[in-house]
Amino acid sequence: MKREESWALVEEFVKNPALQRHMRAVELAMRAYARKLQEDEEIWGIVGLLHDFDYERWPDPPDHPLQGSRILQERGYPEEVIYAIKSHADYIPDCPRVRPMEKALYACDELCGFLVACALMRPEGFEGMTVSSVKKKLKNKQFAAKVNRDDITRGAEEFQVPLDDHIQFLITALQPFNHELVVRSDSATGSEPASTPVSEN
Repeated sequence: MKREESWALVEEFVKNPALQRHMRAVELAMRAYARKLQEDEEIWGIVGLLHDFDYERWPDPPDHPLQGSRILQERGYPEEVIYAIKSHADYIPDCPRVRPMEKALYACDELCGFLVACALMRPEGFEGMTVSSVKKKLKNKQFAAKVNRDDITRGAEEFQVPLDDHIQFLITALQPFNHELVVRSDSATGSEPASTPVSEN
């Protein structure tokens, strides 16, 4: 299970660059938490990278993420990776989130999407972004309206990390990749780089 092969899988199934960047953001967040918790960074990163790779072809539940899980099985991915990806969908009843990796994915998914949406509204992207500014936008239901605020709150609670700390941790993790994640050209096409791929989970 190599990162290069997983990225090739992303490119095979995902043509929307905004969705690719969302998956990359979640990968970066998962890697950062794996380092902090002394977990396997490669496994956590690949779980983050691949969690939505089937979304573009099969956006409707339960096809997403079950179609992707089937493909990952066929390609020989470990069961712990497949289970974690399935568990990020609340509507898969036989996949409760138990292990830290599963809880981290759920906690990072929707919030990463929201943070990228915030960064896209700022000339400097993630640079100088504050927790208070993010929370202010969370209260504005018209901003990134498709992002599920309840999932963000529930994700932090399940992961047992204070929401403010969680937001700050992800800002810090994503900021070094500002140039890679904050690409505003998609806005001209009317796409929604942050909210669309994460709102279905």
